[in-house]
Amino acid sequence: MKILGHRGAAGTSPENTILSFARGLELGVDGFEFDVQLSRDGEVVICHDERVDRTSDGNGWVKNFTLTELKKLNFGVQFNKYAPIPTLVELLEMLTGRSLILNVEIKTGLIEYPGIVGKVAQLLEKYQVTPQSIISSFEHKTIVEVIENYPHLKTGLLYDCGLISPWLYAQNLGASHLHPHFAFVTPELVRESHLRGIGVHTWTVDEPWEMERVAISGADIVITNYPERFI
Repeated sequence: MKILGHRGAAGTSPENTILSFARGLELGVDGFEFDVQLSRDGEVVICHDERVDRTSDGNGWVKNFTLTELKKLNFGVQFNKYAPIPTLVELLEMLTGRSLILNVEIKTGLIEYPGIVGKVAQLLEKYQVTPQSIISSFEHKTIVEVIENYPHLKTGLLYDCGLISPWLYAQNLGASHLHPHFAFVTPELVRESHLRGIGVHTWTVDEPWEMERVAISGADIVITNYPERFI
């Protein structure tokens, strides 16, 4: 079972910042899960919330800021540190030469971000990390777009409810992985998914009892805010 740092190592560092990813590297993670959106001028930036209010000293929608404007904000305020927002390019350059799993969540649920799939796919190709990358999203139309236009990319269907036979749903769409919340990971889910060549990656596993649950189920990848607890 592989351990991915959630937004870097978000339990102890400012989430989705270079500081957080650097901390994850120190801890020896197998890879990272992180979120991407587009700035007003079309740059792929790493940020979870569609608004900057919670994680920075600014307020407003990510989509309404240019990259230059976003770079003026401090995304380390929750840890009393200074941390600018990173671009996907900056993270990929930081990780050059490392064979880490990259789980890129595209945040198209609330904001459509036309063209983001193509931009992400092109950057992953440019930095030669496509084979180790997975595109995930709660907006499954986005996953279908990836499958139809970039069939060589791995995909993950994010969900946090008790779906009926989700392995059949993934199989019908052509998705390569299911990404359920840990509460919905069961031995049956993993068994039926694996029989169809579908991987199971689960989130956000922070407590020992949660890890025990998913380990017994046989999940392939665990995403956690505290990788130091499980590596």
